[in-house]
Amino acid sequence: MLAAWSLPCCFTILLGLLELCRAQYEHLGYPHGYPQGYPEPEQEQYSAPELPPDTPRIQLRLAGDKRKHNEGRVEVFYDGEWGTVCDDDFSIHSAQVVCRELGYLEAVSWFPSSKYGKGEGRIWFDNVQCTGKEKTLALCTSNGIGVSDCKHTEDVGVVCSDKRIPGFKFINTMANNVQSLNIQVEDVRIRAILSSYRKRIPVTEGYVEVKDGGKWKQICDVEWTKHNSRVICGMFGFPTERKYNARVYKMFARRRKPSYWDYSVNCTGNEAHVSSCKLGHAVAAKANSTCGGGTPVVVSCVPGRAFSPTPMTGFRKAFRQEQTLVRLRGGAIVGEGRVEVLKNGEWGTICDDNWSLLSATVVCRELGFGSAKEALSGGRLGQGMGPVHMNEIECSGFEKSITECFFNKESLGCSHEEDAAVRCNVPAMGFQERLRLSGGRNPNEGRVEVLVERNGSQAWGTVCSDGWGTIEAMVVCRQLDLGFASNAFQETWYWPGEVSADPVVMSGVRCSGTEMSLSQCLHHGPHLTCPKGGGRNAAGVSCSETAPDLVLNPQIVEQTTYMEDRPMFMLQCAYEENCLSTTSSETPASSHRRLLRFSSQIHNNGQSDFRPKAERHSWVWHDCHSHYHSMEVFTHYDLLSLNGTKVAEGHKASFCLEDTECEEGIEKRYECANFGEQGITVGCWDTYRHDIDCQWIDITDIKPGDYIFQVVINPNYEVPESDYSNNFMKCRCRYDGHRIWMYSCHNGGSLSTETEESFPGLLNNQVIHR
Repeated sequence: MLAAWSLPCCFTILLGLLELCRAQYEHLGYPHGYPQGYPEPEQEQYSAPELPPDTPRIQLRLAGDKRKHNEGRVEVFYDGEWGTVCDDDFSIHSAQVVCRELGYLEAVSWFPSSKYGKGEGRIWFDNVQCTGKEKTLALCTSNGIGVSDCKHTEDVGVVCSDKRIPGFKFINTMANNVQSLNIQVEDVRIRAILSSYRKRIPVTEGYVEVKDGGKWKQICDVEWTKHNSRVICGMFGFPTERKYNARVYKMFARRRKPSYWDYSVNCTGNEAHVSSCKLGHAVAAKANSTCGGGTPVVVSCVPGRAFSPTPMTGFRKAFRQEQTLVRLRGGAIVGEGRVEVLKNGEWGTICDDNWSLLSATVVCRELGFGSAKEALSGGRLGQGMGPVHMNEIECSGFEKSITECFFNKESLGCSHEEDAAVRCNVPAMGFQERLRLSGGRNPNEGRVEVLVERNGSQAWGTVCSDGWGTIEAMVVCRQLDLGFASNAFQETWYWPGEVSADPVVMSGVRCSGTEMSLSQCLHHGPHLTCPKGGGRNAAGVSCSETAPDLVLNPQIVEQTTYMEDRPMFMLQCAYEENCLSTTSSETPASSHRRLLRFSSQIHNNGQSDFRPKAERHSWVWHDCHSHYHSMEVFTHYDLLSLNGTKVAEGHKASFCLEDTECEEGIEKRYECANFGEQGITVGCWDTYRHDIDCQWIDITDIKPGDYIFQVVINPNYEVPESDYSNNFMKCRCRYDGHRIWMYSCHNGGSLSTETEESFPGLLNNQVIHR
């Protein structure tokens, strides 16, 4: 009787277990297994264009020296041969037709004169004139296919939008030459299958799926290679791929009927995006939906150290740059910035001559990111200082470091106006979904509201504004991918957010500035302390795409240093501004003070003007110097002993900001005279000469010996900058009682860590002033 009962019972239990197994593959309420941060594009019905029967059948691709995957030289495949398009009469309307035919939503711009390099073969189209509504470039007015008087120096290129056309369906009209075509699909994703990977952020392992015709489809693994996996991982922010347990996925494929894409994929491994890979052979699906004995493609990616998977509830690891030979500076978000390399103990930049997506991808992978999504030139992310270490770089794409790539060691003449930069693919961590700005006049400003777990459910709330400052605001703007902070607000009564989000859910926030998420900053945790409360006193920010970057010229300090004994009766203005040491109050008017004097030249190497935080109505008039000062504390000057103890100090108690000189071709915009506007224009510098008041340190009371001289700009972070690590400068200083010397002057972060540690004082200017 027991056996008769146990059989159906066991069968019922097995069914239940099967349901549980199936449930582990359902995706936690996220469509297709995607965590927040992988939004589904809006759907629209895409219908393949119906072309007149006499329309030449062509295929297009983007080729050449690309800076982004969605740009390049326009190439046309016709009559068994690839060729190009001449730039004569080409317009943005023609570019629109090209981009739409390739599956992109729209054209952004176009470029004549072989910007992406000279093509080869026939010039298929010349004097192309489109309205922008044609279904194919072949329907635009032209001289006729193959009729041209152009040379390849006139090859045209286009830049398309990142977004693909929803529901786009790739149609191959060149069946016999399919392997020579670029991949054109609506979207690509890694879909987590196993429950252990669905619970992780970022998604690092799962099916590779392409969206074609509005439907997600798997790829047959018969012709899949590790080079293909490398490209897919790079697209999603991972530097490399790894092996996985294939048996588990085979079991799943037998239980779930795959829906295969019609083609295989053929990548070299160097492509920054799968759209640059070639289509492989057409896949003939069997009646039982298998693909020649294969299974759906699976990739398993290795995340960089800063993005190691964590449970969905916690993002505790802050971003730390640990690379010793290459770094990024001046970028608004993680994974972007000016490329700097370490050579002979000194950091320098890379010239943008021949700078390509391939070389940029080597940098990105080296730093623990994925492939590059953009290679930037022309100092687009700010100009560096120091030497230009590398020029005319050529990489194979498989180097472990950009320093292994070939470069022209003899090439000279590059300036920092040509500094190369990158934007790398980084993993989708879902950070943007846990933070929002509310009540602002535009999406770039508002009260900061965070999503937290309270009593088992998710709830939005505000951040206590006690101690809230520029560094914290920077982290918020980075987390929301809104660039740099332009302001941090401790009152937000003028930005009424949602009433339900008024309660304070985070307090005591203190950030170092390197965090990817506000939750990674130090804060009180569940034990909140906020005397002011939330609501009208909640923290707020405004964000900007660009920011200034102030850097001192260390050579000027070194070259202009001298010592002066000045009578006390000539120092009345300076005494009133507290520019002398405390013992000066006991000094008779007939005595002297010994001053260490020097000039400082402060450059703005950023992407926007440096403007004072204070509005004009609050500027302070100084009778002694007869002008308005717009910043109360702008610079600290310190003299330190060799063990790091401060022995003397000076400071510009207040500053008048103006353009003293500018680089060639840049006009001065700011001048202190006549109550003029104050600031420092990008590409200009403000020089404080050695012979003006307070441009010194009072060294009357110090003994002869060896010291460290240190200057810190914008020490209280009053004005947001793209890079605070270069806001200080240090020199070695020797004083023998009669003369004084400065030597080994350098900006913060310009030397190797080992060299920098031999100088006492600041290692970065985010340590002592908070």
